[in-house]
Amino acid sequence: MAEAVAGKPIIGRLPKRIAAETARDHGLSIILVHPQLGENIGMTARSMLNCGLIDMRLVKPRDNWLNDKTTAAAVGADIVLERAQVFETIEQAIADLQLVYAATARRRDMTKEVVTPRSAALNIRETTGKGGRCGVIFGRESYGLSNDDVALADAVLMVPLNAAFCSLNLAQSVMLVCYEWFQAGDATPESVLAMPRRTRLATKEELIGMFKHLEQELDECGFLRVKEKRPSMVQNLRNIFQRAGMTEQEVRTMRGVISGLTMKQK
Repeated sequence: MAEAVAGKPIIGRLPKRIAAETARDHGLSIILVHPQLGENIGMTARSMLNCGLIDMRLVKPRDNWLNDKTTAAAVGADIVLERAQVFETIEQAIADLQLVYAATARRRDMTKEVVTPRSAALNIRETTGKGGRCGVIFGRESYGLSNDDVALADAVLMVPLNAAFCSLNLAQSVMLVCYEWFQAGDATPESVLAMPRRTRLATKEELIGMFKHLEQELDECGFLRVKEKRPSMVQNLRNIFQRAGMTEQEVRTMRGVISGLTMKQK
């Protein structure tokens, strides 16, 4: 799983009042996929702490990402860097989350809801208010997120800007999302879906486990036999279940259905 970043306890250099006020987990994680420049990571940390967020997760960052340029760009947001977690895969980084958005500037050829940061912020507030955990995935500086990355999210997050010129750097994108979350405050609408006390929304780890179970059985029965079409078929199947907003009980039921159908064939 995750590894805490090694190094000096930077939090000790912050004034006690600031450390106490900012060292709080609000249930929203900012996930950077394959970030290349330490300066971008530092500026992202600065954007997060401006809005009171401290849970940064890095997926395979470049070696020696935590350096002097990183901390200089953070301009005092050292607590975010000190707490940052490093993961090998996106699946590991989002395993404990129930609601995930993929931030992208490009339209995708897949059936997935597209929302603005303002709309996402309200949904995040609602989900975390019920005890859930949320995350927003941001892609590589050079080309953003891949379609496989986006397929792991519940919805696509796009910032409505000038269509003729929509060019944001990583930290700017993160700041827009964090700012909308911060401004949402207590403006969360009441939920129209009452969640039974005996269940909860499924985590991404539980959903991905179900995806792999289903895909393995579809491989064995020959449904995914066309090699060229397999990636898009898998993405479509995953998107169907992502849109369903499944509970952990529904995931367990679905896995039982898959096992039941395949046992009869075997």
